[in-house]
Amino acid sequence: MPASLGKENKVIRIVKKKKGHAAHHGGSWKVAYADFVTAMMAFFMVMWLLSMDQKMKDAIEGYFSNPVGFKKGYSAGANIMSTGNSPAGEMKPPLKMLVRSAEEARFNAVAHDLREKISTTKELRFLGAHVEAVKTRAGLRIELIESESGQTFFLNGSAQMTPVTVKALGLIGEELKSLRTPIIIEGHTDAMPFGTDASYTNWELSADRANAARRQLEADGIDPSRIAEVRGMADRNLRVPTRPNDPANRRISILLPFSVQAGEQDPAESLGPDASVVKSSS
Repeated sequence: MPASLGKENKVIRIVKKKKGHAAHHGGSWKVAYADFVTAMMAFFMVMWLLSMDQKMKDAIEGYFSNPVGFKKGYSAGANIMSTGNSPAGEMKPPLKMLVRSAEEARFNAVAHDLREKISTTKELRFLGAHVEAVKTRAGLRIELIESESGQTFFLNGSAQMTPVTVKALGLIGEELKSLRTPIIIEGHTDAMPFGTDASYTNWELSADRANAARRQLEADGIDPSRIAEVRGMADRNLRVPTRPNDPANRRISILLPFSVQAGEQDPAESLGPDASVVKSSS
């Protein structure tokens, strides 16, 4: 009897597990699609918010800041942000951040377009750095700054505009008509006393020049209801404080403030080292 027949036969079983096929491309496309839908929703929400008036923006902001307090304390014409019952005053609501971001983008576009128009307009090319668009924490400030001659934008010691001023304000008005932001106009002078007649001083001169700019902007199509303030600043906010009589202190400032709650920031905030300056180039 063969020795091999005396041994116990062992059966070896091989089991092969079938692996299922993974889903086509996995699930990563769902994440990308969700991000795309979210971005589009945020974009259309921002566009929708920008089309609203300030009262509606305040109402929406109040609701998302404190829904419970909003329902209890809000009434038409009132702002829950000022009642003191909402913690919104201690934080920056996401809605406000969205609106602020959209406004900053639009202000940047206005500054860029204005610079391009001035640099390509024959009558204004020589102005160079005498027209500036300055973005501060408070908003967008557009300034028409006098040159050494003292007669770039206004006749010397007068509120009578030169043809260059009419042209420059016309270009500015074209850019501002597409916005709904309130407009503040300021007139500034240097510190040199104005004449000998005490009844007409730098206060009157700065106010008259600011009003002349207002009338021209309205003639160029700016809705008069958008003019929030017209200020005569005289020499109280010098552009070059170290040289009070410098011609650059004589200027017209046009301010478009950001949509911020009252008391958070003064729209007339002076220019600081953090200001982003966009100058027109010759």
